[in-house]
Amino acid sequence: MLAPTLRWSFCRSSSSSPPSIPPTLAGARTFTTSLPVLSQVGRTPIPIPPEVKLVVQPAPLIRARTQPLRKLEISGPRGTFTLPLPHYLSLSISETAPIKATITVDNEDDKEQRAMWGTIRALLSSKILGVSEGHTAILRLVGVGYRATMEQNGRVVNLKVGYAHPVELAVPEGVEASTPAPTRILLEGKDKEVVNNFAAKIRKWRVPEPYKGKGIFVNDETIKIKAKKMK
Repeated sequence: MLAPTLRWSFCRSSSSSPPSIPPTLAGARTFTTSLPVLSQVGRTPIPIPPEVKLVVQPAPLIRARTQPLRKLEISGPRGTFTLPLPHYLSLSISETAPIKATITVDNEDDKEQRAMWGTIRALLSSKILGVSEGHTAILRLVGVGYRATMEQNGRVVNLKVGYAHPVELAVPEGVEASTPAPTRILLEGKDKEVVNNFAAKIRKWRVPEPYKGKGIFVNDETIKIKAKKMK
């Protein structure tokens, strides 16, 4: 039997210090029986409008160290896109309405295939929307005297946003620009990236500032107004 002093010291040390872990198990992961999370985005079917057509072009028969990519042609009222498809990815289209496209991969447990699965699905969905309805961006000019006009048959955006001279920006190929109101710019196009890049280029000339709330805002962009520092 331990003496009272020794028993008190032993109990105190046991309760205050955590149990030691062997060095070999310090970096070990906990055991789990759950399956790895698969791409939920990639497996989601994509609705295809009646006016959109998808055609898979076979890979060219050439000698190469890497397997050549097939190409998926997406065509609709607003134009055509070509999307490369990795060899491990398959595309199936339902034959009954509503028509949907489903993407699968050879090995769902493979990290690269799982990553590309969701990426290709997102790109395909964006391209289908682009050739059917198109992508848009609405810019709002907020500030005293700020306004925009179209020049040269709609190929140049003219901005008056507080500089001593107007700012002229050429509209890129594949984008249609208009000014439904003096303080509004509407951008439309089949390629979402091109539309958003041009919107960002316009926004650069007057980035929204947090004290007066002035600037060029894109879509639903907002800014939190800060209180002015008093001296």
